[in-house]
Amino acid sequence: MNWPIFLNKPAVLPMTILALASGHPVAAVAPLPENTTFRWERLPDIPNPEGFAGTFAGVSGGALIVAGGANIPKDKWAEDFRKVWSDSVFVLENPTGSWRLGGELPRPLGYGVSITTSDGLICLGGSDARQHYADVFRLEWHGGKVVITTLPSLPKPCANFCGALVGDVIYVAGGIETPDAPTALRSFWKLDLREKNLQWVELEPWPGPERMLAVAGAHRGSFYLFSGTKLRPGTDQKPLRDYLTDAYRFTPGKGWTRLPDLPRAATGAPSPAPVRGDSLLLLSGDDGTKVDFKPLTEHPGFSRNVFAFDVKKNSWSVAGDAPFSRATVPTVEWRGHVVVPNGEVRPRERTPEVWWADMGHSSR
Repeated sequence: MNWPIFLNKPAVLPMTILALASGHPVAAVAPLPENTTFRWERLPDIPNPEGFAGTFAGVSGGALIVAGGANIPKDKWAEDFRKVWSDSVFVLENPTGSWRLGGELPRPLGYGVSITTSDGLICLGGSDARQHYADVFRLEWHGGKVVITTLPSLPKPCANFCGALVGDVIYVAGGIETPDAPTALRSFWKLDLREKNLQWVELEPWPGPERMLAVAGAHRGSFYLFSGTKLRPGTDQKPLRDYLTDAYRFTPGKGWTRLPDLPRAATGAPSPAPVRGDSLLLLSGDDGTKVDFKPLTEHPGFSRNVFAFDVKKNSWSVAGDAPFSRATVPTVEWRGHVVVPNGEVRPRERTPEVWWADMGHSSR
């Protein structure tokens, strides 16, 4: 099924007013040019009836790889809503083919960062039911099986963080160090893949609050950081979330620049932000407006809004709606398309659906 997304809807005035009221640098939310369109299509579903959130996803040997993640089986919903982590590595060699089981991760793992390089899919950090990890490893699809290579570990255990590849350098930001952490991290690390002796380097973080579940981006030599959520102590020993709309750009040699605020929060939106021309796209994500929605079984799903940040105009544009609502899911560039594999539809509910869209020329 094809879903046309027309990126020429009129500006949403209430969101513009909200952004202006924030007191932070903003640009008017304007429509994109009329000839800017793209079309979503369904790829074969992951062969699991529940699907997964927090997967690792990337490309190796020309094949699409989706690995790990977690779900909450519906037959457990009436009990304790506990996540079940996966170690399965699924491989799709052709868009019209079928998924195959290509191997297993070193352990059940999810909610880390995925980076595709010319050498394969690099999986960073993540968590299981007990703890968070600093492990980094590469998955390569060779001869019908997945080959795993260990890389230097992160400076500390981390999950629910974001990252992107800028040239040959991996940048990762934020996250949380432990499952019960009362606050998120304000950490910014890089790994230069050109170095003979690979090692992580800690950099000056962005000039804003700590966060997890942010969206990363890469465009023309710069790293971008969008939205996310800040944690603060709650009354029942569970941290509360403050949904963030701030945005930043990091350029090597120049440091951080504050950008106009997002029209809305996009916590956990598909990351890295897909690139189309000179725009980075924020697809769906949790805007924080339905946190207390009851009952969860009737939750309408996360926002389907799509917004685009034009790096040349330094402004946000209304980019229509996606045919899906998604959070806690990576994006993958594969065969000239951006892929969104699985993810959360609404709190606690995952999906086995896999969508892709022709994003045109990438200007990274």
